[in-house]
Order: sequence, then structure tokens, then C-alpha cells
Amino acid sequence: MSSGPAYWVVLPAAGVGRRMGSAIPKQYLELTPGRTVIEHTLDLFLDHPRIAGVAVALGAEDGYWEGTATAGHPRVLRAVGGAERCHSVLNALDALAAERAQPSDWVLVHDAARPCLRRSDLDHLIDTLRDDPVGGLLAIPVRDTMKRADGSGRVQATVDRASLWHAYTPQMFRLGLLREALRLTLEAGVLVTDDASAMEYLGHAPRLVEGHADNLKITRAEDLPLARFYLEQQGRG
Repeated sequence: MSSGPAYWVVLPAAGVGRRMGSAIPKQYLELTPGRTVIEHTLDLFLDHPRIAGVAVALGAEDGYWEGTATAGHPRVLRAVGGAERCHSVLNALDALAAERAQPSDWVLVHDAARPCLRRSDLDHLIDTLRDDPVGGLLAIPVRDTMKRADGSGRVQATVDRASLWHAYTPQMFRLGLLREALRLTLEAGVLVTDDASAMEYLGHAPRLVEGHADNLKITRAEDLPLARFYLEQQGRG
């Protein structure tokens, strides 16, 4: 076994997914016959030889997790979810640190509702960032024309897209540094929507690692059939 830093995954999964219009949280919707969204997401990490374990942050009232195939997996640690994503991630990092994760270990934070992450993109992210002083995230360059709206819903300006990227996950940072960044942003009353933003708050510049656009986040009902299609194309359907 390598004496280098370990790689852990944090999966914030305490959201209820109101935009799906479903009575069931989106991560527990059936994506393929007999397999939920979160099970597909976890499969990729639990099947990966470089991932030491996964911390899943779940809501206190979650009544669905125990019914999944991964609930009793020996490399899955359950953590308490928080009011916002940033709270859930910090709680999961604390849980990992209380187990056997070290401050110098890498943590890959990934959205539970992104089940179509390619194994090749995951490998590319790890290989690109393993010696990086900061860490970074999967992202794709913006290809559409971008507009900035005014207060009445009309175009205020066309934004130069040359330097714009869509931020995806996983986002990969050292456990100790990410914990510090999230704690400081929360103490300052800043509710960051991704982990890279917390690192930016400390003055760091995370590296952008180009991935693929099929790493979609299931947000609306119409995303489910598209995710099924992507999984079939990857041979994971």
C-alpha cells in the first residue's frame, strides 16, 4: 500500500430536491431498474481502487437511506447533514477526521445527484491534482452566449465567455485546508455553494480540470431520462 495521502469522497445528500416536483428526494429516485440515483453515484467511487472510503451526509429525518444497497457498505460512513450544502460537507469532513483520515489526505466532494461522472474524468482529476498545492475541480468551458439580466428580466449586457467555466464536481482539496476554509466562511456568515468558493475565500486559486458535459446534475424531472441515456452510453445502464 502507498504511504502517500489517501483519497476520500464526501457526498452531501441531505437535500430534498424541491425542483424535481417529487415526493421522494431526487437522490432516491429510481434511475435504472432497481438502482437509485445515489446508488449509481456511489458505485463509481466504491469500485475505484484509489478511494479509501466515502462519507455520506444525510438529513436527520432521512427515511430512505437504509433501503439502499450501499447503506451497510463497510467503506461508507454516515454523517449528519446540515441546513445548507456547506454545513453538510463540513460535518462529513469532521466525521472523516474523527475516523482515520489525515489533514493531508485528499477529499473529493461530489454531488449525490451527479451519477454520470465518467471513470476517466475521475482518474484525470486525481492524476492532475495529486501534486497540486491547492487542488481544483472538474469544469467545462462555457460554450453558449452569456447574458447578464437587469432587474426587470431584460438583457443588461452580453458577457465575454472566453474565461467562463461551468463548475462541476468532484472538487478535490486537502481535508485539513478545506475544513478550515469552510469553517471560516461559515463564521463570516458566507454560505458558499461549492467547495472551490470556500478555498477562494482563503485566497487560493483552485485549478480548473476539464471534464465532460454528460456529468450532469439531476435537478429537474427531464434530467432523469437524459441521465439514463448517458449511463447507457457509458455501459453503466
